[in-house]
Amino acid sequence: MLMAMGLSAAAQANDPLYSQQWHLNNTGQNAFAQNPAVPGNDLNTGLTQNFGIKGVGVKVAVIDTGLETDHVDLQGNVVPGSRNLIKDSEFPIDYPVDTNGHGTAVGGLIAAVGHNGEGGRGVASGASLMGFNWLSDQSIEGWLISHGADPSTRDVRVFNQSYGFSPIEPIPFDENDPEFKIELDTFADVSSGNYYNNGGSVFVKSAGNGYRYFRSGQFFVLPGDFFQGGGNSGLPMHNSNQSYDNANYYNLVVSAMRANGTRASYSSVGANVWVTAPAGEYGSDFPAMVTTDLMGCDAGYNTAGGLGSNGLHGGTDLDPECNYNSTMNGTSSAAPNTSGAIAAVMSTNHALSARDVRALIAETASVTDAEHPGVSLEFTNSDGEVVSYDAIAPWEKNAAGVDFHDFYGFGLVNLDEAVKRARMTNSVLPAQQVSEWVSNSTEVEVPDASLAGGESAVAITDDLTVESVQVKLTLDHARIPDLAIELISPAGTRSVLQTPRSGLVGQALNPEITGFDNQLMLSNKFYGENAKGEWTLRAIDTNGEEVFNFIAYFNRSNIFTVPLANNQAPGVIKDWSLRILGH
Repeated sequence: MLMAMGLSAAAQANDPLYSQQWHLNNTGQNAFAQNPAVPGNDLNTGLTQNFGIKGVGVKVAVIDTGLETDHVDLQGNVVPGSRNLIKDSEFPIDYPVDTNGHGTAVGGLIAAVGHNGEGGRGVASGASLMGFNWLSDQSIEGWLISHGADPSTRDVRVFNQSYGFSPIEPIPFDENDPEFKIELDTFADVSSGNYYNNGGSVFVKSAGNGYRYFRSGQFFVLPGDFFQGGGNSGLPMHNSNQSYDNANYYNLVVSAMRANGTRASYSSVGANVWVTAPAGEYGSDFPAMVTTDLMGCDAGYNTAGGLGSNGLHGGTDLDPECNYNSTMNGTSSAAPNTSGAIAAVMSTNHALSARDVRALIAETASVTDAEHPGVSLEFTNSDGEVVSYDAIAPWEKNAAGVDFHDFYGFGLVNLDEAVKRARMTNSVLPAQQVSEWVSNSTEVEVPDASLAGGESAVAITDDLTVESVQVKLTLDHARIPDLAIELISPAGTRSVLQTPRSGLVGQALNPEITGFDNQLMLSNKFYGENAKGEWTLRAIDTNGEEVFNFIAYFNRSNIFTVPLANNQAPGVIKDWSLRILGH
């Protein structure tokens, strides 16, 4: 019988920094920060490591700033196929473009070699690594090569995308745009294995780092109360669903957890999050990740100058050549920790399809931060009454009995449980079916500052079990951050697709923005429910104040408070569509 166990001496041996890698085995270590982790908040890897399950035979592509493929703790797992998309070479690092080593840190979290007497180890310490510096040269050709539409990446099973963007204005979902369409088709074909019949690949995507504020072009977007000690009413400036690539069903979106089991302070969240994974805070006050760095003390996160409040950096006895760092964080870390877990599960049972593995990761995830109450927003409605809106729900079971939280998706990745399931089955889900888009173009008014909102419904006649639901929405409104967008299933489960008080503040700079225009959003909260019946979309205006402020922060000498006037007329739901991805 399989049972939980402590790590054997063999599993712990030979990697000098492993003892500080709390995401693999959290014993309360401090990972060179000032304060310790809280024991038990990790990927639950003990049984997997003891069984020697390391991702062998599974290729993982790091799509990033590059990958130092000759790194002493990576080169043993690097296989042919990496590409420098700037210089057209097989060494995907282009100095001086990549001086921080982001992709190298990501690669180490996935598959740093284990038990070799060097540094730490990856979640899948025997997986095969390839690297692409696509972030340094974002051409469509480079995108296709690095994302599986090329013979060099035909047998990659996991694509790690530790990148993203935070828009200040809605971006239309235009399936007729040629470049956009080829990307969507590639995601679908590579995920399903249509190109190469290899069981399909999983695209892992970071949710974003914009909960408190985010960067847009040359400036940071901050909530109007930021310098008064406010926190945007506890709501995210960047809801992960604001970014259309995060609303792509084929991207498995991951939020970030700190070392005490709660949401990392920066982590974007949303109904589109699949799972959460360790990432930590910044490595000074509280633990971040211990992982590979650009070799040498003149580049990367760890340099000769060091970081005074971090015990590893600066050419210390434990790492005199500065080949490792302990300040890597962000959803950029949560994604590769998940990619490594997926590679380990795939290596456990190569008969499982990519979609099966996605399901295993979801269905075995653990509830973390169980007592989190969600976030309620108080506002004064149009009748002058103070009312409360449930903007982010606490952990809830949907009608299928599945736990979900917008902070954490289905929960914290639990590698040992996923591996157990993978050893016992060759198939998790029936063949996938995707419904047609079902639309409602009847115009519906959205009253100002009213919990009643505006509602519109569509009927799904397909008898499907839901995996995910996508929505496209066109809605006129002169102040988008006032809006909450909800979707209610036939069984009564409510999912908030877009939270209010967001950083979608572009109307202050561009009056031609009339609201949402074919905005794509996704929810995983209905997993396992029956799709048949009436689905209701509700738009709620949560703000009747005359002026709503945000802050544009260019630098310390250029900080501007930007006002956004209240809408003079009610909003209008113009058109919306829904489709089910299920079986």
